[in-house]
Amino acid sequence: MLVAAFGIGIVIGFLFFEITGLIAGGIIVPGYLALFINDPVKILVTLLVSLITYGIVYLFAGRLIVFGKRRFFIMILIGFIIRSILDYLNLFIVDSGIELQAIGYIIPGIIANEFFKQGVAKTVMAITIVVSIVYLILNLLK
Repeated sequence: MLVAAFGIGIVIGFLFFEITGLIAGGIIVPGYLALFINDPVKILVTLLVSLITYGIVYLFAGRLIVFGKRRFFIMILIGFIIRSILDYLNLFIVDSGIELQAIGYIIPGIIANEFFKQGVAKTVMAITIVVSIVYLILNLLK
């Protein structure tokens, strides 16, 4: 199912881009998120980590030379660090029943990079639409 999710996500994401000009968070994001659609908390935490990552890089973008591949690398790195911090914090809040776990270690950085390029609202809208379509197609294939 993993390969199907990635493949369908790439195709639907590409078609969505061709029609709207919007990218659904990156090439692997729709397929990955569609696998977790039944766990909306993880998707929300992933988007929150992405938003925090975007905010941090946005603050530094005015003071440092951050664009292109350098910005992408920084987004991935900061997203990875924030996700790792959440993993560490989960060790202490296990008994509370709260699970602050994002999806993947590079997914938040990829999404944050798209936030930077096309805006948060447009990216979240694109992700929502494409992930929903990918999820529906995956369910039809079951």
